[in-house]
Amino acid sequence: GALNSALDGNLDRVRRCVRLGGFIAVTPEFKDHGRVMNSASDLMVQVFGDKGRHSRFTVGVVSLPADLAMIIEGMFYVD
Repeated sequence: GALNSALDGNLDRVRRCVRLGGFIAVTPEFKDHGRVMNSASDLMVQVFGDKGRHSRFTVGVVSLPADLAMIIEGMFYVD
């Protein structure tokens, strides 16, 4: 992904996942935004262990660019 490319494949440089943000394309009646975002949060902990624990936000939106279903942004502390 983008983080791996930015670090030239050296994910050992990641000291901490600081925050994740998720924008999810949903219908007005959808209420489980956080459950959708759990997959991204779980992946950070799976890949980085305790360094993957982070704060996060999740927002439901009417539409996203290129008809995407979800956009995730991340903030990482790296060496």
